[in-house]
Amino acid sequence: MIDLDGSDGGGQLVRSALSLSALDGTPFRMEQVRGNRATPGLKRQHLACVDAVAALTDADVKGAAVGSDTLRFEPGVRPDAAASPDEVAVDVGTAGSVTLVADTLLPLATRIDGPVRAHLTGGTDVRWSPSADYLRRVKLPLLRAFGLDADVDVERRGFFPAGGGELDVRLRPSTLDPIELGAHKRDVPRADASSPGPDGSVSVYAVAANDLGDGDAADRAADAVVAALDDRGIDSDATATTASVDADSPGVVVTVAVGDTAELGGETGRTPPQAGFVAYADADDSLSSLSETAVDAADRWLATEAPVDAHLGDQLVVGVALAGGTVPIPRVTDHVRTNVDLVSAFGYDVSIEERGCGVPTIVSS
Repeated sequence: MIDLDGSDGGGQLVRSALSLSALDGTPFRMEQVRGNRATPGLKRQHLACVDAVAALTDADVKGAAVGSDTLRFEPGVRPDAAASPDEVAVDVGTAGSVTLVADTLLPLATRIDGPVRAHLTGGTDVRWSPSADYLRRVKLPLLRAFGLDADVDVERRGFFPAGGGELDVRLRPSTLDPIELGAHKRDVPRADASSPGPDGSVSVYAVAANDLGDGDAADRAADAVVAALDDRGIDSDATATTASVDADSPGVVVTVAVGDTAELGGETGRTPPQAGFVAYADADDSLSSLSETAVDAADRWLATEAPVDAHLGDQLVVGVALAGGTVPIPRVTDHVRTNVDLVSAFGYDVSIEERGCGVPTIVSS
């Protein structure tokens, strides 16, 4: 039984612990779960992660309740065991993020010996979480480049506060190659000459509920982002994909995906690294600041040499632990620091080092 302290981190620590516990068959006890958060303890989206992994591993679980500050998780079987189910369904019951539940399940593809499907119900596009398009357009393409065999379909969008979105996750047996990414100096000057521009394409994805405003919120949000990218000199030819959807709550989400033409590890045929930036608006919010939120984040990332954004860097820690590799990141956030500490507690040799021109890098020996 591994004893873990969850006081300095958020839900990522719970998710990473669940993934590694399932893969290694190692039980853990985490105390002071989300202890430094304004509302500490487990929330429904964290419980959904527990339920999903527990169902696949026949786990013995204690402390799985809203507000609980202690979680004990002891897997009964590994995901590749004959007794492990090949299909699970989890309903968060709120607008809690189902993309983060999916994030917990993705590493299990490296252990299963047959296809596994997870049907997740809750929030597909909610604040403080990766959007469904970020998961599909940014994270999954990069992981597929290193061997992950997984797909995610959005069957219904779910915004705050009602949720009701549906995400279908399909995992297939995978062997993950070392995630080797290099720091990349951007030498192409932007139009405003303040910092280098992207070396690849920029894509904008906007989705809005049909009953938000006059029904064209997605188009207006995408147009605003494309115009802001042009004004900043980031990309004058960004492409936009929009959709108006039925949803239980009105909302709009914009995801900006930035490609990079640098090859991974010097090998051809692999999807280039990406970064993504997300902005949300609810029914009572104005769309006027939506574009600036996403474009500001992209602008800050472009001033770095990191091949991925800070959020993706944090989410790749478990992958680096499992497969090895080096991932330069824009900055060392509390999320990535505590996540590295957690995978180290499970016995993985992962650290954060300064490499190249002082770029912080997640490294597995």
